Amino acid sequence: MNKPLLEVKHLVKKFNDNIVLNDINFAVNKSDVIVILGSSGCGKSTLLRCINGLEGTDEGEIIFGGKTINTPSTNWTLIRQKIGMVFQSYELFPHMNVIDNITLAPIKVEKRPKDEVLKDALILLERFNLSDKKDSMPRFLSGGQKQRVAIIRALCMNPEILLFDEVTASLDPEMAYEVSNVILELAKDGMTMIIVTHEMKFAQSIASQIIFLDNGVIAESALPNDFFNNPKSSRAKKFLSIFDVV
Repeated sequence: MNKPLLEVKHLVKKFNDNIVLNDINFAVNKSDVIVILGSSGCGKSTLLRCINGLEGTDEGEIIFGGKTINTPSTNWTLIRQKIGMVFQSYELFPHMNVIDNITLAPIKVEKRPKDEVLKDALILLERFNLSDKKDSMPRFLSGGQKQRVAIIRALCMNPEILLFDEVTASLDPEMAYEVSNVILELAKDGMTMIIVTHEMKFAQSIASQIIFLDNGVIAESALPNDFFNNPKSSRAKKFLSIFDVV
């Protein structure tokens, strides 16, 4: 049996004396789409940031490719080439046009040939209907277009896993639909993803596994049909009732 691509074992994260993640355990296999649900402040985004090295951890292990990566000696620049992250706020460089935003890291960090990177970037822009925006500055893009550029930028690094942190939260319904469709396409292509979202229909349509966080612990982990149709924990039932799912 193949080893998981990513494992989180007994992970604990504290902010001072406040435990925000407590004994978190789960595994991610290649092509899995793990969707993390839970109320605001339950630790969802913090968990993604720990996996990507943007937050330190206090106990436990994050194992990627068979190696523990939450250690002082980890080269996070190298890890982030394989574990990409897309943020709610896009994080595009405002002084660079679209094509330069996309190609900067592959050229400067990965040291790939500029012609090769540019070719890959143009293919991705064409795929996601943004070819006509390649020379545009971020301020002239809609929120949905900015988010699609951010996704393309992450894809251009050829990651093994992509983390998505509430990427549709600040978008209007039409733009959120555009971005959700991009992520659904990636799932069909077999991209391994961990997604934090408050969009229940999107979660139900894309997830291979649901992880429900409550006050920093995994209150429930289940297949999407089981979670949405027959949640086991009272906390999950209450959470889903707010969205009229159960």
